[in-house]
Amino acid sequence: MSKLYIPDIYESILGERETEHAITMVKEFFQNELSTELNLTRVTAPLFVPSGTGLNDNLNGVEVPVSFNVKDLNGQGMEIVHSLAKWKRVKVTKMGLMPDFGIYTDMNAIRPDEELDNIHSLYVDQWDWEMAIDENDRTVMHLKEIVEKIYRCLKRLEFFIYDRWDKIKPFLPQKITFIYADDLQRKYPELTPKQREFEVCRKYGAVFIIGIGGKLPDGTIHDGRSPDYDDWISETGDGHRGLNGDLLVWNPVLQNSFEISSMGIRVNPESLHLQLEERGCLDREKLPFHKDLLAGKLALTMGGGIGQSRLCMFFLRKAHIGEIQVSMWSEEDRAECKKHGINLL
Repeated sequence: MSKLYIPDIYESILGERETEHAITMVKEFFQNELSTELNLTRVTAPLFVPSGTGLNDNLNGVEVPVSFNVKDLNGQGMEIVHSLAKWKRVKVTKMGLMPDFGIYTDMNAIRPDEELDNIHSLYVDQWDWEMAIDENDRTVMHLKEIVEKIYRCLKRLEFFIYDRWDKIKPFLPQKITFIYADDLQRKYPELTPKQREFEVCRKYGAVFIIGIGGKLPDGTIHDGRSPDYDDWISETGDGHRGLNGDLLVWNPVLQNSFEISSMGIRVNPESLHLQLEERGCLDREKLPFHKDLLAGKLALTMGGGIGQSRLCMFFLRKAHIGEIQVSMWSEEDRAECKKHGINLL
């Protein structure tokens, strides 16, 4: 069944050729802003990693990565990355970076189990970033400081676009609103997590929901999160748990909440063990990545991903991510999009 959403009235502000130029400009501008704001050095990154090392992102634990065997490496199994969430931490450790300095890279992934709609594609492209921190930075206050820096980059991008295409009006609020996932659940106990995101984004325009992955007061979780990179179990010191979260904005074209980034302070040995235990996957402690982390061999870090196509889609006011990137869609969805002026590349 198609999950395609068609806005009541939609006309792309930019044509296809102008859109292609705009995508390049948006990506170049934003990554320069991000690297400057967070002290990030650009690095190259893998498209695939060896199977059985624990390096790949397990997402919710049920998604199956695209895999293949390498003939010249005695049939060694490889997996196309789901994201570089754990690989980046190893890279920061190898580089020996000081606290408050980090890396960013272009991450390209294939997620064959993704449910395709206006904002989800088989092809995922994002800026993956990671920075070294010290023990004193493992606080919710430091998390908020970094979120505010990223939000400043988004606001500057918004002006950059308006300065060149004045039909794309700025509307993001001056400040981003922070809210804990458990408080959101208490505020809207009768709603699903996605419905809560809808309400809070519609009210504030831009929000960061803290504590994604950990158990809420009713025993559920706000959204799935792998147990071996973001720390969603540690106490924040103000009666909550979770040192991670999602950055969402209100999307005026889709009339819905819209996730741009997921990020967080990474697990230390203690929180890794607790999270693996809670999710019933302590067997991962035998994998090379997890053994190094538990032995204290990996740097303390925080990091996240910022969707490149999603960012362009949002700021260029597109109704479908296929207007930004080339991917695969059903013939039915392609026909429906064409009928309503949504130009899939």
